[in-house]
Amino acid sequence: MQYRPFGSTDFKVSALGLGTMRLPLSRFIPQKVNVQQSIRMMRHAIDKGINYFDTAWPYHLRQSERIVGKALQDGYREKVHLTTKLPMFLISRESEFDFYLNSSLKALQTDHVDTYLFHALSKNTFERLKKLKLLDKMKRARDQGKIKYIGFSFHDTLPVFREIVDHFDWDVVQIQFNYMDTALQAGQEGLEYAASKNMAIVIMEPLKGGQLANPPKEALDVMAASGIERTPVDWALQYLWDRPEVSCVISGMGNMTMINENCASADKSGIESLSEKEKIVIDELVDIYRKNILVPCTDCKYCMPCPFGVNIPLHFATLNHQTIERRFYYKFFVRRSYNALVRNKKRLNRSKTNGHASLCTECGVCIPKCPQGINIPHELKKTLEILDKRKNIKDVFEV
Repeated sequence: MQYRPFGSTDFKVSALGLGTMRLPLSRFIPQKVNVQQSIRMMRHAIDKGINYFDTAWPYHLRQSERIVGKALQDGYREKVHLTTKLPMFLISRESEFDFYLNSSLKALQTDHVDTYLFHALSKNTFERLKKLKLLDKMKRARDQGKIKYIGFSFHDTLPVFREIVDHFDWDVVQIQFNYMDTALQAGQEGLEYAASKNMAIVIMEPLKGGQLANPPKEALDVMAASGIERTPVDWALQYLWDRPEVSCVISGMGNMTMINENCASADKSGIESLSEKEKIVIDELVDIYRKNILVPCTDCKYCMPCPFGVNIPLHFATLNHQTIERRFYYKFFVRRSYNALVRNKKRLNRSKTNGHASLCTECGVCIPKCPQGINIPHELKKTLEILDKRKNIKDVFEV
């Protein structure tokens, strides 16, 4: 495992971190995490050299923190830099800070977290942070030894990002960044700006919700023609590790194979290690993806559960996959999951995750939750035009 500076701190962080938003699920109970498999996987990651764990209050409907807490028993807690987040979308009073922090500490079975982030700061939640003087609460918790470093994760525009960065002497920031999203949200300019402030920069969504791990045939052909033996995942990760601003790249690895493969990639990583030829290949991949992705959903599931049961990410994943994928048998298997969605609210499962978009009431609850700023009800309508009514993509989307 390669290790890198963690901003201005004296901590050396593993190039690869483990995100716990996509833990392995039970085969028989929707949304229930396979606890034993997750614990084995997490401990294996630590044994492979990963020393950065990222979780949050809402991940896996509150299961993530508890499972991480179990995994870090038996001496494993001391081996990792543990990060969790204050759920800003739930905070309405200053006093709630202590409730959420203490609840997280209890679930994680620890007396402190190494980094505590304001979760998914945006223009609105940043104003709430200032109004409720939550930074004073953060600093007090730091003085009490409950947290070591203060930071935020981010989903908004570059001007908002700059405003937040300039507001406080932050230790850590977590941003979405990959070779497709260099101009989205904080983007490359924000990455470089945070680095100029000596902040530790943690990268999330390195594979754009898995989209960069499953490229279209045209992209695979470009990779093969380069003569460089590298998986699609490795291409995406090496692009990030090449950048000197990046401290750690967190990946939501859901099985042992992913951990082993990504750790092998991290072992080969290095700052400014990509050749000009490799950078040209990545530029070609970007051009291919931009021509094909219709809805920039990353399957983060922040929009879920829908009050009316619509499985929002599955609709967009099916749409994007159907337009990118050219191999019939892969399209068939993706389409099969979509066809299984129910169109009658009486048939919804208990967790309301199996509903078709025909159940959407356009209530708009999902819109402010989306980190990508997608107008979800509007895009669902267009998605159905293609998936159900079989309209031509060019007649629905501007491509």
